[in-house]
Amino acid sequence: MIRFIGVCLGAVCLMFLCTSCTEESQPVQLNTFKVTKPIVTDTVYQSDYVAEIMAIRNVELSTHIRGFLDKIHVDEGQIVRKGQILFSIGAESYKQELQRAKAAYKSALAELKLAEIEQENVKRLFDKNIIAKPELDLANAKIEAMRAKVEEAQTGEAQAALYLTYTEIRAPFDGMINRIPRKAGSYLQEGEVLTTISDVSEVFAYFHLSESDYLEYMNLEGYSDVKEIGQVGLTLVNNKPYPYPGIVEAVESEFDQSTGNIAIRAKFPNPEKILKHGSNGKITLKRHLKNAILIPQKSTFEIQDLLYVFMLNSDSTLEQKSIVSKFRIPHFFIVEKGIEPESVILFEGTQNVKNGDKIIPVLTNAKAVNDSF
Repeated sequence: MIRFIGVCLGAVCLMFLCTSCTEESQPVQLNTFKVTKPIVTDTVYQSDYVAEIMAIRNVELSTHIRGFLDKIHVDEGQIVRKGQILFSIGAESYKQELQRAKAAYKSALAELKLAEIEQENVKRLFDKNIIAKPELDLANAKIEAMRAKVEEAQTGEAQAALYLTYTEIRAPFDGMINRIPRKAGSYLQEGEVLTTISDVSEVFAYFHLSESDYLEYMNLEGYSDVKEIGQVGLTLVNNKPYPYPGIVEAVESEFDQSTGNIAIRAKFPNPEKILKHGSNGKITLKRHLKNAILIPQKSTFEIQDLLYVFMLNSDSTLEQKSIVSKFRIPHFFIVEKGIEPESVILFEGTQNVKNGDKIIPVLTNAKAVNDSF
C-alpha cells in the first residue's frame, strides 16, 4: 500500500513538472500599437480676451440754462450731422434779456460820449488857466469810469447773446442720438442731461492682459511694445467673427494693482454701424510659435489633473511620463516640457496599456490626426 501511494505521488509530481515546462516554453503574445514622434514646426496659437466696445466719441448733451423744453427735433437712434439742431428751449425771456443788454450798452456809449465832450470843455478852460487842475483830473476820472461802464455793458450783451444760443442745443459732431428721457414741455434745470450722442464710425475695443500673458506674449513675439501687435480679430457675442480687423494702438502705462492686468486699446472700423457703444465681444490675439513641439491630444491621458503620455523605450516597453502643456490647439497639445523632439510616444490606445507593458510598435505620422494640418 505504501509503495502504491509513493508511485501515485511521483506521477502527480511528474505531471505538474511537465505542465510547468509547457507553460514556460510558450511565447508571450505582444500587441501591436501605433506610435509616433512629436511634430516640430512653426505654428500660430490664438488667445481670446473679453473686450468692452466703446464709441470713439460718446458725450452727454446737457442744458446750460433753465427753461421749458420747447421742441425735440430728433428721434432716438437717429443719425445727425454736426451743427444740427436737436432741442429747443423756450427763448422769449432770453431774447428780452438780450434786448435789455443791448439797450444798456447803447446807453453806456451815449454817457461816455457826453463825458468826452465835457472833458474837452474842461481841458480848454484849464489851458486858459480859468479852472484848476483838480477839475481836469475829475473829468478824466469820469471818462475812465464811463469807459469801464461801457465795457461792462458790452460784456452783459455778449453774455445775454450767449445765453440765447443755449436755447438751441446742437450736435457737436456727426453721430447717433441715444435715449431721450425728457419730453417736450418738461421744465429743465441747468445742467440737466437731455441725451447722449455717439460717434460709432469707428469704435474702441478695450481688453486686458494679465502680467504673465503680457510678458509671455512679448517674449514669444519679440516685441518691445504691445502696439507692435498690429492687427487683431473680434468675435461678437453670438460667436460670429466681426468682418473687419482692428489695430492695437494704445496700452496703459502701468498694471492695475487690484487685478494685476494691463489695459490694451484696439480700434475697429464700423462702416455698417453694427457695433454699438457699450457692447461686448472677444479680442483674438495670434501668437506665433517657432519650433513648437506638438503631440496629438489622443496620445495623452489625465491623472489627477496632470497630463501624461506613454513613452516608448528602446526595448519597446512603455513608460508613463508626465508632460506640461503650453497651449492647446485643435487636435494637438503644444508641449512646454516633458518630451523631446526625438521622443517616441504611444499614438493611441492609452486606455489599453499600462506602465511597463511591452508592445510591437508601428510608427505612424502624427499629422494624420488632422488632414488639414
